[in-house]
Amino acid sequence: MSQCYNPGDFKKYFTENMNALGAPVPTGLFDSYQKAIGTAATLVGTLHLLGKGATMGELIGATIGLEKLAVAAAFGAAGYTGIVIGSIAVASGRSLSCGSRISDMFVFTSQNNLQFKGWHSFYTHNPQIFDKSHPFRNSVGMRAKSSPLSFEYA
Repeated sequence: MSQCYNPGDFKKYFTENMNALGAPVPTGLFDSYQKAIGTAATLVGTLHLLGKGATMGELIGATIGLEKLAVAAAFGAAGYTGIVIGSIAVASGRSLSCGSRISDMFVFTSQNNLQFKGWHSFYTHNPQIFDKSHPFRNSVGMRAKSSPLSFEYA
């Protein structure tokens, strides 16, 4: 591993990124890279079944084991899922390789089978997920909560 890695960095960086984007982070589901990948895979699979207009509340109701995500029940499922996957990529990039680029995100998403309909467009339209200096970082979380259909490309 790179010298920038310290045990616990993944959870720290994941939580930092989610908070900066205005999205809640329940305890237990994203505490490690492996747990986060498993949770994201469940989100993606259920999102495929329910479709792009689903809310997180509907997604939670259709899934066993995601009750802790009730803190995100008001979010659109496509927006929240995209934020989670982007935050996993950012956290793993920062903790394992001292940073990541958008191209790393596309490789990461493919390698972990975390693609969802419109995912390329989602990340292209929401660069604030990766860019710590973006002036409107929390806007993606606010939009995912207040107007989930604004992610019509996802």
